[in-house]
Amino acid sequence: MKRNIIRNLSLASSLLLASSLSAQNPIIQTMFTPDPAPFVYNDTVFLFVDHDEDDAQYFSMKDWLLYSSVDMVNWTYRGAQVSTETFSWAKQGDRAWAQQGVERNGKWYWYVCCNTAEGGDALAVAVADSPTGPWKDAIGGPLATGWGYIDPTIFIDDDGKAYLFWGNKGLWYGELNDDMISFKDGYKEVPGYHDPKAFGELQSKMNWQKGENEMMTQFEEAPWVTKRNGTYYMSYAAGGVPEYMGYSTAPTIHGPWTFRGRIMDEAINSFTIHGGDIEFKGRNFMFYHNGLLPNGEGFRRSTSIEEFKFNEDGSFPFIPFTKEGVKEPICNLNPYNRVEAETIAYSYGLKNDRLPGAHHYITSIHTGDWIKVRAVDFGQEGTPKSFLACVASEEDGGLIEVRLDALNGNVIATIEVPNTGAEDAWKEVEARIRSRRPIKGVHDVYFLFRGGDKELYNFDYWMFKK
Repeated sequence: MKRNIIRNLSLASSLLLASSLSAQNPIIQTMFTPDPAPFVYNDTVFLFVDHDEDDAQYFSMKDWLLYSSVDMVNWTYRGAQVSTETFSWAKQGDRAWAQQGVERNGKWYWYVCCNTAEGGDALAVAVADSPTGPWKDAIGGPLATGWGYIDPTIFIDDDGKAYLFWGNKGLWYGELNDDMISFKDGYKEVPGYHDPKAFGELQSKMNWQKGENEMMTQFEEAPWVTKRNGTYYMSYAAGGVPEYMGYSTAPTIHGPWTFRGRIMDEAINSFTIHGGDIEFKGRNFMFYHNGLLPNGEGFRRSTSIEEFKFNEDGSFPFIPFTKEGVKEPICNLNPYNRVEAETIAYSYGLKNDRLPGAHHYITSIHTGDWIKVRAVDFGQEGTPKSFLACVASEEDGGLIEVRLDALNGNVIATIEVPNTGAEDAWKEVEARIRSRRPIKGVHDVYFLFRGGDKELYNFDYWMFKK
């Protein structure tokens, strides 16, 4: 009886939370995902992130994660593709710091920062034929080493030349060769960035004067380079700790850089801020991290997104933080195709696997946990016939309640998850749709998980059938 009461209280609190929830930020709830680095490839945004451990009391980061989205509201987990183990020369199991991934000429390159076995800062490169790997060390050693050699960002100019920028308390850059893993003519420091006396004096000023290479007066770390209408933009974590997001512009990739101002304030519940902006389908989005997830803080950070428009003169607007994040999806989701269970707009209480490769799933499912998927388009042809889910359980299984438009909305299907024999013994289970009203048009879909006191089952994919 006591266990049933606890279970019902957990479910009731989950329903109450979701019934008032309109948040999109942070966009990923199954993992802590600092230092977001988005990359647009064809019709998809690939999101490369770090991974703060759940119990981190300092920077505890062992691997790098990958997500993707075609609509900017539902994000699909693509695996823990690269870790410190990818680089045999690196310090293992820690310091998997900020990074960025790109595609170039059919190859994917993931530029990361970690520590050498001796403990020094280092830049490394992993390479793969696909964003879902397999990834391997592209060099067999570091690309560059030195104090403050962290936070690499890659920029490919209109003429095809690729440049790598990086740094903390100093900013370095170099043009890469066509192989993308070596420098054409070495690399150099942007003037003025590593003058401790000048930096200390300028840190104390409240009103900044504009001038050549004056970005140094605010630069802390986390550079991000883009180009718009012939002007080069560099956003970065600025102003010391706690950091805000500032930016500078330049007429050429080699500078001179001029400080332009503040884009975002200091992140909520985090002393760092790190991210970058993209244009996708004619809309502009700024990625950043904060500490707003449950148990989140400065060493357990999460990716968020804000949509914005540039000012008429080409300058960044000041971008406020919101809970809603991206309000309108780029496109709607087709529920009659297979949808990975790890495609999520918002969720509660769940985890992803930590595997490389292409196959991934939702795990750590308990009673009262749930998933929200936004902008699901059922079309105008009439109510679907059934709902199918692929699941696995080595316990007693449980139920998946499929609800429309709210977690306490109408239940249109209930999947009974059996004991399939093992946590990776996958089985498709199907249930008929039951609805008094026709299910047409665009809806949000919720999956509410119910069962016993233990971990219930794993969830691989789902689809509706006409």
